[in-house]
Amino acid sequence: MFNAIGTAQSLITLVLGVIALGMEVFALVDALRHRPDAYVAACKRTKNLWVAVTAVAAVLGFVFVFNVLGFLSILAIVAAGFYLADVRPALRRVTGRGTGSHQGPYGPW
Repeated sequence: MFNAIGTAQSLITLVLGVIALGMEVFALVDALRHRPDAYVAACKRTKNLWVAVTAVAAVLGFVFVFNVLGFLSILAIVAAGFYLADVRPALRRVTGRGTGSHQGPYGPW
């Protein structure tokens, strides 16, 4: 009984770790795609900074894929999440990507 619960918990933790790693790698690839001047134009520091932050997050996500609830793993998830929630939308506005696809009936949302 307890072995089955432990196995289920390990499987859920692994799935969460793989999802977190996917998010961190996606953030890194996205950070690499944008032009350096777009970061400055969006007032989001520099490309080198965000590539370094997301690269460290991806490495931490890979190292701690089996321990997704640890402090460094959560820190990596927060860093990648901050990039995806704040920096990426600002870069997309500056570069003109995605502005037409998120139009509501009264303008962009």
